[in-house]
Amino acid sequence: MAYRWIGAVMIIIACSGCGFSIAAGKRKEEKMLLQLMQILQFMESELRYRLTPLPDLCRMAAGEGKGSLRVVFLNLYRELSWQKLPDAGSCMSAAIQRTGDIPGRIRRLLVQLGLTLGRFDLDGQIQGIQSVRKRCEESLESIRKNRDERLRSYQTLGICAGAALAIILI
Repeated sequence: MAYRWIGAVMIIIACSGCGFSIAAGKRKEEKMLLQLMQILQFMESELRYRLTPLPDLCRMAAGEGKGSLRVVFLNLYRELSWQKLPDAGSCMSAAIQRTGDIPGRIRRLLVQLGLTLGRFDLDGQIQGIQSVRKRCEESLESIRKNRDERLRSYQTLGICAGAALAIILI
C-alpha cells in the first residue's frame, strides 16, 4: 500500500515538473526575444553609423548577447569568416543548426535576419533589421498578452494531470 502512495506522489511530481518546465520555456523565450531586440538595435546602429563589415558585426553582436543567441552569432561569425557557404542566409541556417536550444519562433526570426544581411545595400539591410525587430515586438506582445494567467495554467494543468493520473492508478 505504501508503494502505491509513493508512486502516486512521484507521478504528481513528474507531471507538475512538466507543467513548470513548459512555463519556464515560455519565460526563456520572452527573455530571448528581448535580448534579440537589443542585439538588432545594436546591429542597426553599427551599420548605420560605423558601416561595420558583416563578419565583424556578427562577432560584436555576439558580445552583446548571452546564452544561445551569443552562440548563434559566434557561429554566424565563424561561418561568414570561413566563407564555405554562398550567402549570409545559408550561413545563418548553418549557425542555427549548430546551436540546438533555440525556440521555433526565434529561429524563424533569425532566418529572416540572415536572409536580409549582406544581400541588399545599406538601406535595405537596415530596413531588414527593422522589419525583424518589428516582428520581435509583435511576438513579444503576443507572448505578454495574458502571460501570467497562461503560465499559471501550464503549472496548474501539470499538477492536476498528475493528480488525475495518480487517482486513476491507485
